[in-house]
Amino acid sequence: MSLALNIEELMGYMASVFPQVSDDFAIEELSEDRLIMRLKVAHRHLRPGGTVSGPSMFALADCGVYAMVLARVGRQGLAVTTSCSMDFMRKPEGGVDMLAEVRLLKLGKLLAVGDVLMRSEGSDKIVARATMTYSIPPAGSVAAKAG
Repeated sequence: MSLALNIEELMGYMASVFPQVSDDFAIEELSEDRLIMRLKVAHRHLRPGGTVSGPSMFALADCGVYAMVLARVGRQGLAVTTSCSMDFMRKPEGGVDMLAEVRLLKLGKLLAVGDVLMRSEGSDKIVARATMTYSIPPAGSVAAKAG
């Protein structure tokens, strides 16, 4: 299966449906089986102790899998997260961006499952891992037409 959206189309669409977070993220790489998303770490992403907060890492994983699903299936604004499991393994650096490597493990007609490995830029050490499941609106549904 080929990509339905390239990086520019994907970033433009995400900015139109989620303008509140569009400045926080950038897609660095995109292929049929992998996406690299950057969290542009700012003060608002930090928790006491100067580390990136859990909610910010969740947002990175969630937006990364959402972007990967959209890249494959096209403009489906109402694709939604149905499940998430996250493991926090070590403290990320607070003064550098975070990178998430996203891979789709399954892409069906109604569900997509993605795996995300997150690290601080400049380090190979994984700081968190997430598995996300997304529900994709059935073709022809009102939800699918909303995209």
